[in-house]
Amino acid sequence: MTVGHAPPDISGKSASPGSPLPARDSDRDSAHGLELVTVLPSSRRRRPAVPRWLRRTVGPLLLLTLWQVSSATGTLSPDVLASPGTIARAGWDLIADGTLPSAMAVSLQRVVFGLLIGGVAGVGLALVSGLSRLGEDLVDATVQMLRTVPWVGLIPLFIIWLGIGEAPKVALIALGVAFHLYLNVYAGIRGVDEQLVEAGQALGLGRWGLVRHVVLPGALPGAMTGLRYSLATAWLALVFGESINAEDGIGFLMNQAREFFRTDVIVVCLVVYAFLGLIADAVVRTLERLLLQWRPTFKGQ
Repeated sequence: MTVGHAPPDISGKSASPGSPLPARDSDRDSAHGLELVTVLPSSRRRRPAVPRWLRRTVGPLLLLTLWQVSSATGTLSPDVLASPGTIARAGWDLIADGTLPSAMAVSLQRVVFGLLIGGVAGVGLALVSGLSRLGEDLVDATVQMLRTVPWVGLIPLFIIWLGIGEAPKVALIALGVAFHLYLNVYAGIRGVDEQLVEAGQALGLGRWGLVRHVVLPGALPGAMTGLRYSLATAWLALVFGESINAEDGIGFLMNQAREFFRTDVIVVCLVVYAFLGLIADAVVRTLERLLLQWRPTFKGQ
């Protein structure tokens, strides 16, 4: 019987009839027009990597270039939006005559006071509500109800209660900060692993020891996240707050520029807001790296 699909002969004896040695694989591949190629590791074949900071600046630079070209060719009217060059000159003039540094100092002072007051209130309420069931029953429902009220809508009440000075501006920032910190710190406390609490109790830790060595360190990641959200909200609340009859600050500059249709000054103020927000976020990231060194996290690939 003839077998039509016999398995390939891998012994090599049939490749070179009459030869005492079996034919090598390279000889057989060469005979079929194939050549073996040395495979390099992927790391050796990788092209030189472009620095990450350079890649991250490509997008903004392209946007600025497109913006400048549109302004120079008249596609973008200066009445709609000033060119980047005009904005840069306006920013330099505001810095040179001291207007912008003075406004930044006033706005920073408002944010710091609001952040401190809101932080103390938010963290304090979260500790009361997170560490005690009685505190949760007394505090959480009220806070959850109040946080659903748009805090911007409380501006008229703040003006009636606190006047039109610094108090309503700081109160608005504090209110926006407090809710974010409360929610994240409370969630961090209640998210602590129950087994860690049991292990602490087994090691003889009392209530204060559990709070200090187990609960608060476990809630710290949530607190840092809440702080980052709070800072972003603080700058947003500052914009609203400085629209309340402000006589100084970055919001005051923006209101003045709006009355005179100075889009270059308005953009300068927006850039300053963004710059201050980035600095605040960088500070919190640094603080997070220092305080959470004990927690290994995924850094990305």
